[in-house]
Amino acid sequence: MKTYQAAEIRNFAIVGHASSGKTTLSEAMLACAGVINRMGSVAAGTTVSDYHAGEQERQISIHASLLHAEWREKKFNLIDTPGYLDFISEGLGALRVGDFAVVVVHALHGVLIGTEQVWDYATRYGIPKILVVNDLDKEEVHFEAILEKLRQRFGERVFPMTEPINPGPGFSQILDVLRSEVTTYKTDRSGKYDEVPAAGEWKERVNQHHAQLIEHIAESDDSLLEKFFDQGGLSEEEMRGGIHAAVQKQSLIPLFCTAAESNVGVARLMDFIAKYGSSPVDRHKVGALDANGKEVDVALTNPDPVLYIFKTISEAQVGDLSFFRVYSGSVEIGNDLYNSSRNVTERIGQMFILNGKTRTGVNRLNAGDLGAVVKLKDTHTGDTLCSPKRIVSLPKVVYPKPNIHAALKLHSKGDEEKIAEGLAALHEEDPTFLFHVDSELHQTVISAQGELHLQVVTGRLKRRYKVEIELVPPRIHFRETIKTKSDSKYRHKKQTGGAGQFAEVWMRIEPKPRDTGIEFTQSLSGQNVDRVFVPSVEKGVNTACTEGIVAGYRVVDVKIDFYDGKMHPVDSKDIAFQIAGYMGFKEAFLKARPCLLEPIYNLEIRVPDEFMGKVMGDLSSRRGKILGMDADGSMQVVKAQVPAMEIYHYSTTLRSLTGGRGIHVEEFSHYEELPRELEQKVIAESKKAKELKDAGKASD
Repeated sequence: MKTYQAAEIRNFAIVGHASSGKTTLSEAMLACAGVINRMGSVAAGTTVSDYHAGEQERQISIHASLLHAEWREKKFNLIDTPGYLDFISEGLGALRVGDFAVVVVHALHGVLIGTEQVWDYATRYGIPKILVVNDLDKEEVHFEAILEKLRQRFGERVFPMTEPINPGPGFSQILDVLRSEVTTYKTDRSGKYDEVPAAGEWKERVNQHHAQLIEHIAESDDSLLEKFFDQGGLSEEEMRGGIHAAVQKQSLIPLFCTAAESNVGVARLMDFIAKYGSSPVDRHKVGALDANGKEVDVALTNPDPVLYIFKTISEAQVGDLSFFRVYSGSVEIGNDLYNSSRNVTERIGQMFILNGKTRTGVNRLNAGDLGAVVKLKDTHTGDTLCSPKRIVSLPKVVYPKPNIHAALKLHSKGDEEKIAEGLAALHEEDPTFLFHVDSELHQTVISAQGELHLQVVTGRLKRRYKVEIELVPPRIHFRETIKTKSDSKYRHKKQTGGAGQFAEVWMRIEPKPRDTGIEFTQSLSGQNVDRVFVPSVEKGVNTACTEGIVAGYRVVDVKIDFYDGKMHPVDSKDIAFQIAGYMGFKEAFLKARPCLLEPIYNLEIRVPDEFMGKVMGDLSSRRGKILGMDADGSMQVVKAQVPAMEIYHYSTTLRSLTGGRGIHVEEFSHYEELPRELEQKVIAESKKAKELKDAGKASD
C-alpha cells in the first residue's frame, strides 16, 4: 500500500448499540474494496474483526479492531467497535482518534441506549456523525417510522442520502438521492450494482429531497445562504461543494440505508465517505500541554512527530501491541520517541497496518494515519509519544466509572504475585477495568462496566496467568459508632517474674456529628498520670477504633476524653497504657449503645419511560429513597439513594428489567444507621467469619 497524505485518509469509528450489524458492515466494506474475497459471518466466527477466541465463542465484539482498505483513491482506516456498554472503553478510544463516526442503527430496534451513548460521546469529541440504518432486509421494517424516530432524537438535520425502494426480505433496490438514480444491487454479497436514472414517483421524491438538502447546505455557509436567497436555490455544483462543510458543522447528518449481511447499499456509503467524509485536515489542530503544563496546539503540519496510543492489547504471538494515531510529523522504524506520560524513551521497532489479526509491515506512517507498534517497554493506553525536541501531552480519554464490583477468592495459596501482575496488565489494556486491594476488609476488589465485562476480564486472568479464582461479593464498609455518652475506669495490671505492667485509665466518650471522625482529647489535672503516657493511651484507642468492637468494622464519630487515671512509679510504661487505653475504650463503647452505620450511594438511573414502573418498584424493594426524576428526550432520569448492601450487581438487574436499555452510575454519598434487624444479622455474620478465620489459623 502506498503512503498516503492526510487529505487522502478517512479515519472513522463504526459505533452503535449491540447487534446493530457493525461488524458485518465492516466486513462488507472490506469485501467491496477487495480486501477479502468473500464475506465472513459473526455466527460462524469467520469475520476479519472478531478474531479473538472470546469473541468467536460469544459471537459478539469485545475488542475494537483496526481495519484498512483503499476506495476511490482514499485510504479508509475503520475501527469496528463493540456495541455492549460493558466494553465502552473500546468505542471511546476509537472515537478519540476518529475524524467522524459511522453510527449504525438496526432498522427494527431503532435508537437504543448504546446508540445514544456513542452519539453523545462523538458530540463531546466534536466529530461529525453519519447514520446508517442497517438490516433493511428484515421482516416488518418500516423506513419512514425509523427515520421519524431518528429525527425526533437527533433533529430534522437527519437527511436520507439513500432510501429503500423494496425494504424487507429480498431488499435490493435503493433510491440514490444525491445521484438521482435507482440503484439495484446484486444478491451475491459482492456489493456490485446497476444504476438507472430515477423516473416517475422516484424522480419526484428526489426533487423533494434536493430542495430540503439545499436548505441544509445553505445553513452551513453564509455565502451559500446568500446565494440561496438571491438565486432562489443553489446549482448542482454549489450543492455538492457545500455538502462537506455541512457535514462538518452537522447542519446536515447524512443517513444511508444498508443490508450489510447481503452487502446492499454499502458501496454508496463508501463512495460518500471517500468524497465527503472528514479527513485529518478537518481537525488539523488538537490541543495539548507542553512540558511546563502550558496549553499548546499540535498541528498536522508540525514536523515533530506526536502519537497518541488509543489501545493496547497483549497478543500471544507478538506480545503487547499498541494502536496509535499520528497527529503530527511522521513516524519511522528506528525512531526514538519520548513518552511524556511516563517519562521514558521508546524505540519504534516493527510497525504495522492492520486488518484484524492480519498485519502488514510498514516503514513509515504520516500525520493523520493509524497503525500499530509492538514491544514498547512501558507505554500504555492513553499515553503520548513525541519527539524529545518538543515534549507535549495529548489529553487522555475520560472513561466512565465502573458500576459492578466483585472480590477475588483464590483457590490456591501462592498465586498472589501472579494475580497482582495479571490485574495490573489487564488494567493497562483496559482502563475501564479497575482493581484495588482493600486493606481494611482484606479483599482484592475488581470493578468493571457490567457482568459480561467482569466475566471476560476474569476469563483472561485465568487463561493468561494460569490461576484458579472465583468471584464473591465484596464485603461492605460498615462503620461502628455510639448513640449516647458513657465512661470507663479500666485498670491493667500484669505481674510476671520480673517487672510488671500497671496502668489505670479513666475516660469519657460521647457521639460526634456524622462524618466528623474520631477526636481524642485529654483533660488531666494533677500528677496522677504523667503526660508522657497520653500518646500511649491515644494509640491504644486508635487501635481499638481501627479493629472495631461489635462487628470488626472501623469506629467513627466518637469523642474520647482521657481525664484521669493512675500509674505506678516502676511498672507503668508505654505498653501498659496502650493496653489500658485499648480495653478502657472498648468497655466504654459497649456501654454507649453502639450501632452500625451502612454506606449509602447516590444512583442516577437512565431508563426508557415504559420501564419506570418496574425500576421504581425494584428501588423500593432495595430500601431506596427517590430524590427526583427528570425527562431527557425519550429517557427518564431517576435520582435515588440506595444502601451499598442493596446494589450488588444492580447493573445486571437493571439491564434485565429494561431489556438492556437501562444504565446507571453510582457514587458514595454518606453513612446512615443500619436498621436493627439487619444490624443483628451483620454482627452474627462477622462473628461467624472471625470464628472460621481463628479456626483456620489454629489448624495452620
